[in-house]
Amino acid sequence: MKLKWSLFAMMLTIAAVLTGCEPLLVLDPKGPQAERLASDILLTMGIMLFIVLAVFGLLIYMLVKYRASKQPADYEPPHIHGNIWVETICVGVPILIVAYLSFVSVQSNYIVEAKPEGYGDKEPLVVYASSSDWKWHFSYPEENIETVNYLYIPTDRPLEFKLYSHGPITSFWIPQLGGQKYAMNDHVTTLHLAADAPGEYMGRNSNFSGAGFAENTFNVTAMSQEDFDEWVDEVKETADPLTKEEFTELLEPGHLGQLTYTGTHLEFSPPNEHHHGEAEEEEASDAETETEESHEDHSEHEDMTQSEHEHMNH
Repeated sequence: MKLKWSLFAMMLTIAAVLTGCEPLLVLDPKGPQAERLASDILLTMGIMLFIVLAVFGLLIYMLVKYRASKQPADYEPPHIHGNIWVETICVGVPILIVAYLSFVSVQSNYIVEAKPEGYGDKEPLVVYASSSDWKWHFSYPEENIETVNYLYIPTDRPLEFKLYSHGPITSFWIPQLGGQKYAMNDHVTTLHLAADAPGEYMGRNSNFSGAGFAENTFNVTAMSQEDFDEWVDEVKETADPLTKEEFTELLEPGHLGQLTYTGTHLEFSPPNEHHHGEAEEEEASDAETETEESHEDHSEHEDMTQSEHEHMNH
């Protein structure tokens, strides 16, 4: 009896504690990409919950139906070779679940990787988001400004982030706007997002990148296009210009607060925007050219040698 009341008290305590937890950010989407991801998460959770309830229901049924009974000591249950329906369900249902989730995952991947829909012909705001130990640099090439550790974005407008790193591989992630994507040192990756509602959002590096990883975060503020334009004008009037020397100091490992500059580091330290596929094709082409030149040199050498032999014979 004491064990029963102890378990009841424990469950009641856990329920009371969980009521004070904040909602998961990934399940509180504020943009179309995040809404798609949140719906996929809820769909997966629903399928898993159905499977768990079905399995536990069958377990309880089997325990009740085939519980111990007053049978003779020499009783042996009949041997059953198999049941086609049970085998079909045990094999077919998992195949159907995996196939369905695979279809949904591939479809969602194409949706979140493409430009968000529903914004008409609005031009996307392009932001170069680069990381260093342990800070984030946001360059607005069209507005010609740059911020450190904070990001201002307009609502109801597509966003196009160009991601790369000045050091180890990091992962750019704003949970309420979309999924994460890696930022690497050798090339630029593109992430499409959008914010439907004004507000304050949390962004962070979701890939371990050293001792300062835990504090490698940034603040995101979504606002109307008018407020965003006013902020850009204010930055151009009040912020100091970003120089090459100061940017080099910013790249040193450490934590910083929020900084604002006019100009961007893209002018004197542009990212490496080559594509690996093109690089491999160029390398293959160079190798093919070198091979052809080598064959030509070899042919010329053989012709000269043959000519020398004929001259000596003559």
